[in-house]
Amino acid sequence: MNDQAHRSCPAQLESILAETEALGFDMASDRLTGSLLRTLVATKPAGRFLELGTGTGFATAWILDGMDERSHLTSIEQDQTVLGVALKHLGENTKVRFHNEDGGVWLRRACDAQFDLIFADTWPGKYTQLEDALRVLKCGGLYVIDDMLPQPTWPAGHAPVVDELIERLESRSDLVVTKMNWSTGIIVAAKVI
Repeated sequence: MNDQAHRSCPAQLESILAETEALGFDMASDRLTGSLLRTLVATKPAGRFLELGTGTGFATAWILDGMDERSHLTSIEQDQTVLGVALKHLGENTKVRFHNEDGGVWLRRACDAQFDLIFADTWPGKYTQLEDALRVLKCGGLYVIDDMLPQPTWPAGHAPVVDELIERLESRSDLVVTKMNWSTGIIVAAKVI
């Protein structure tokens, strides 16, 4: 089995990847993470999904590819330059709404929102404001994060921050957590309370 070979990829993926590389943006998710996200959202018909950290839309394309026509994605990105790539390639898709703002600010305002899956790929909702993110996750919903294994893009001294986050997630009674030593290091947690 070759987990790097994907029979089908989102139609816009190669164009997004080319612009991502041209920008020198090195924080995009990888294909393995994208494939997993596509599969996970496909299990939630008419689902509501939240992506914190759109970046250039690489993971966004995979999420959209797994969604049915009744599903909706909310995607948050504060960097207008990288978000511009996502908007160029995915902005016409009616199943997604992009917000150009800080994820933490957006989470504080999202009092009544409830999501079936959250992909937190930035600091807010992951290393900061974890409680805010989990508050908007439905019971039975999935919380997904990547980059839990050492990455070249990690800032100096980041390993203890990652370890602390993993400990926080594993110590919660409202989550069932699976850690995967695969891709960039994935955690999938199901909210059970």
